[in-house]
Amino acid sequence: MPLVLTEEQEMLRDSARGYLAEHAPVAHLRKLRDGRDATGFSRDLWRGFAEMGFAGVLVPEQFGGVGLGHVEAGVLLEEIGRTLAPSPFFATAVLVATALRDAGSAAQQQEHLPRIAAAERIAALAIDESAKHRPSRIALAATRRANGFRLNGAKTFVVDGHVADLLVVAARTAGGVDERKGVTLFLVDARAAGLAIERTVMVDSRNAARLTFENVDVTADAVLGEVDEGSALLDRVLSVGRSGLAAELVGCGAEVFGRTMDYLKQRKQFGRLIGEFQALQHRAAQAYVDLEVARSAVLKALQTLDESPAAAGPIASLAKAKAGQAAKLASQEAVQMHGGMGMTDDIDIGLFMKRIRVAQELFGDGQFHADQLARLRGY
Repeated sequence: MPLVLTEEQEMLRDSARGYLAEHAPVAHLRKLRDGRDATGFSRDLWRGFAEMGFAGVLVPEQFGGVGLGHVEAGVLLEEIGRTLAPSPFFATAVLVATALRDAGSAAQQQEHLPRIAAAERIAALAIDESAKHRPSRIALAATRRANGFRLNGAKTFVVDGHVADLLVVAARTAGGVDERKGVTLFLVDARAAGLAIERTVMVDSRNAARLTFENVDVTADAVLGEVDEGSALLDRVLSVGRSGLAAELVGCGAEVFGRTMDYLKQRKQFGRLIGEFQALQHRAAQAYVDLEVARSAVLKALQTLDESPAAAGPIASLAKAKAGQAAKLASQEAVQMHGGMGMTDDIDIGLFMKRIRVAQELFGDGQFHADQLARLRGY
């Protein structure tokens, strides 16, 4: 498939770009940050996402969504990256909607997907249990009890966990902490007895949470997919998440690059526009090339998710690593080329740099994915 957007996908991009520029510019994030907003995002904006069809981009039409694919979700995430718009889109409309669409029972889909599409339910994915991303290491225990399971353990860095109504929790139902078999995904009500949720505001002013499960009881109907066989589903959801974050990173990088190019065409030094200096031209060219390579890798990952999701792991890892590297370079060059004011909070470059740094870490940094690719290739 050609590595270009279709006409319909370009129309979606243009629609999202206009909507976000009007309703969620970078100033919107600043207002939430400076006001220490307890939610961390605008619920009015999230309802607007539903009205535009964004919240239901991956939800089938029979459940009130628009039934599009991962390429379209990636288009939206790239535009979100351009304005740093805080919303539950990634956690709810991408990660959890994918898990429910791919593995939910008819009852689970009917219960949750229409509410996700209508922005009436916020959901989050709880995987990691340590400071670094280690999805193969699941220690949170789910022991059988009566007609269900009892959960005990902890999760960290749960994106939007403090405002979630629904949690998808990876737990250990059998085997050792590093074994693939024995992982089960559960749908857990965020208000369940025994579940403690602590909000943690990250450096990019976004939301994450620490979750502590102490004798949290769930019924057998809460199992998402098959008992002990959740690793394959988790792999697919993580590939979706990594590709989505990569798309957002490309959006962040492209925005700071564009702002930097504008500045190079305006700022004068020694009587000349600084964009005329060859050293800066070479550095700008390298940043541009890296972003374009990353954009191609991301689009290929998203297309693979739509065509053959089980085979998307390697290209999703490649896209995540490359997009993180390219966006980081673009933000670093932006700070340097803006001179002293590039280090201040008065301009937006620093906000993009912080978001890029957090998005690099989420679901694995470059080193994690280099190791992942090596293992997948048999090294």
